[in-house]
Amino acid sequence: MGMSDKRYQTFEEFWPFYVREHSKKATRTMHFIGTSGALAAVAGAVLGRKPWLLLAAPISGYGFAWVSHFFIENNKPASFKYPLWSLAADFKMWSKMLGGSMDEEVARILAAEAAAESAAQPAVEQVAPAEAVNGAASHVS
Repeated sequence: MGMSDKRYQTFEEFWPFYVREHSKKATRTMHFIGTSGALAAVAGAVLGRKPWLLLAAPISGYGFAWVSHFFIENNKPASFKYPLWSLAADFKMWSKMLGGSMDEEVARILAAEAAAESAAQPAVEQVAPAEAVNGAASHVS
């Protein structure tokens, strides 16, 4: 389902979508670098009393993220449609990456979606090879 196909009503619904949109480790790594840079810029601005550093926060955060979406993941950043939830999800992903659990989260969500898609597929009736041969043989005169 594409980003424009569904409107998410809760962050809990949005999170699996966000994770799918960041399924490649390189994308997540670029986000981690950008978010870390943004946090460092904010900390530097506050602690160093240099407000101009605040300009570096969105440049770092969005710069790394958008490059990864356009050139690694080949999708459109979720922040275009869901700016606040994307920001919250980015910090959740950053935290999970810092704790070492994000790769497992991606695997869990992708597996759950694959299982749901598989369950939604209609069962395909298969003919056993012997029946196919016997059926074909009975038509030969």
